[in-house]
Amino acid sequence: MGGGGGSGNTKTTIRYADYVESHHSAFLDEVQAQRITAIANNPFTGYVDIDYADSFFGAGYVISDFPSLYDMYGKFMAGLDVDTFYTQILDDSINNVAINNRVSQHAIELEDDIIQSASPRFVTGLRDINSVLSSSFVIGKAMLETARTKALSKYDAELRLAMLPVAASRWQTHLEWNKVVINEYAQIMKFYFAVAIDLDNKNYEMAAKAALWPFTVLEYERAALGALQGATNSKTDVGGASQTQKAIGGALTGAAAGALIGNAVAPGIGGWIGGGIGGLLGAATGFL
Repeated sequence: MGGGGGSGNTKTTIRYADYVESHHSAFLDEVQAQRITAIANNPFTGYVDIDYADSFFGAGYVISDFPSLYDMYGKFMAGLDVDTFYTQILDDSINNVAINNRVSQHAIELEDDIIQSASPRFVTGLRDINSVLSSSFVIGKAMLETARTKALSKYDAELRLAMLPVAASRWQTHLEWNKVVINEYAQIMKFYFAVAIDLDNKNYEMAAKAALWPFTVLEYERAALGALQGATNSKTDVGGASQTQKAIGGALTGAAAGALIGNAVAPGIGGWIGGGIGGLLGAATGFL
């Protein structure tokens, strides 16, 4: 205590009932023991970062080991000469091994028909009129060969002509396929980066929780120390509020403030108007 005219220092001590202080002291001892155990058993230290690259590309590969999106677009679309490509498809459709084999087989069938049917009938007819050794025999044999050649050429032309719609369909399908490849490649890359961002955030979040775990536990002990002072706000998670939570909190705060101001300016209706405006401003501020 101070004397004379000087100022003095005053010390105020707040006491509680003996049984309250006794229970609080025992409670703090238990909290301390649990705090030591909890800090020593950090649940986040065993977390292993998720390596998403292996799931997309295989072990040891990263996205830079593969062609870029523009490179793929250049190979499949931008650098493609559709006229030259159609010519290649057409040539492959009408001059492939299957077509050539079918024409060759038809030539054999025509030859067999001449040898086994047409030629014997021709020879028999000439023999009946005693013209086997005449010029008619030679001319007739030449006409048979000419007919065979024409029939084979007609068959060959019709078969290859029938492949023109097939070639056009193959050309169009291949162009669509190229487009689909680029779209799918773009979607895969888009999905990869979306996953990369999400998992990087998760990995960093778990690393932050591991580093801040002692402080998270100490937050509980801080709350226990102030338990006799009544209910207090305490933070028990290392992550902050989400943008949605902030926006909702800002909207409620802004609405309350706006309603108070509106009632002061215009009682009754002013509170509704002020509350609405304040809510909008508060929600906008929550996203900043």
